[in-house]
Amino acid sequence: MALDAIDPTVLASSVLAHDQWHGPGAWWPIIPLLWFLFIGSVIFLFVRGGRRRSWESGLRAGERRLAERYATGEIDDDEYARRLATLRATNAR
Repeated sequence: MALDAIDPTVLASSVLAHDQWHGPGAWWPIIPLLWFLFIGSVIFLFVRGGRRRSWESGLRAGERRLAERYATGEIDDDEYARRLATLRATNAR
């Protein structure tokens, strides 16, 4: 007998008559928790990556500004080298 030959109403009444389905079970909270963890992880990584990019671009901006000041003659060689070393030492932490 082919499965498609069974009348769906007969199948449903047979399942209900024999009481074979007892609900989702005690494990059902796991699925929403897994989705919550997945979505939370994606949001966390997105925010963390955005902060890192802005922080790194800010560091490069400081070095660019220092180079501009050196190029325009606002600061001399010694001050440029000292400030650049300070910027890079701060970046290394």
